[in-house]
Amino acid sequence: MAGRSLALLAVSLALLQVASAARSWLTQFTTDGVVRTGYDTSGQKVMMLNLDRSSGPAGFNSKEQFLYGEFSIEMKLIPGNSAGTVSCFYLSSGTDDWRDEIDMEFMGNSSGQPVVLNTNVWANGDGKKEHQFDLWFDPSADYHTYTIIWNPENILFKVDNVFIRSFKRYADLPYPSSKPMTLHATLWDGSYWATEKGKVPIDWNNAPFVVSYRSFYANACVSGGACHAGRDGWMHRQLDAAEWGTVRWAERNYMRYNYCQDGYRFSLGLPAECSRS
Repeated sequence: MAGRSLALLAVSLALLQVASAARSWLTQFTTDGVVRTGYDTSGQKVMMLNLDRSSGPAGFNSKEQFLYGEFSIEMKLIPGNSAGTVSCFYLSSGTDDWRDEIDMEFMGNSSGQPVVLNTNVWANGDGKKEHQFDLWFDPSADYHTYTIIWNPENILFKVDNVFIRSFKRYADLPYPSSKPMTLHATLWDGSYWATEKGKVPIDWNNAPFVVSYRSFYANACVSGGACHAGRDGWMHRQLDAAEWGTVRWAERNYMRYNYCQDGYRFSLGLPAECSRS
């Protein structure tokens, strides 16, 4: 009996630890729109953003602001026909014309077509820095981890364990470096833009659209406060040769758009960083 009681106690403590960890990350955010919580099959707490014709956009927003850090979350995207929807994980200093922002935006697809991940960096209101990739897996079949590393030297984007982009800082060019940013996750109707440049709008017959988030992680400097003790792992993080190899692999096989190759958009000349290594 004693052994069985100890086993039951151990299970109960483990469940309490899981619940406590789940509550700890959920309490770091406020919510907008229709946001529901639940548990997945492993017992992890999940936050689900819901979108239908009447509900409007949904999201959660960090209560704290950050100035540099490493941020990641696991997402399970909308299954089936998600055309016109945009699911996001991003940092932003606000909504003004001079904002800084770092984006990972997942642009919905028609059934059978790849989901496009749009990465972008805004600095002082200039946001024409997109790299877009077709995801090489079905992001609705299971959870995948999406990571942003933001430090004084570069901004790194990672999908699971694969780095796909490095946005380098240059001393004479705008870079997000002084404006604290709030972390956001959102789901909204991007019919005017998201799928095939707006040619395929949302089909509301497929609503409600649901994106699930879990396992949020942040190791960051809080605005007006201290940096996390583990900051050495990301504060000066840059890609090594092998990691640059995964960036080139993603560019070669899955890149859909690179702003540095868009001479039509930049008819007066490409942005200055495009000609630098």
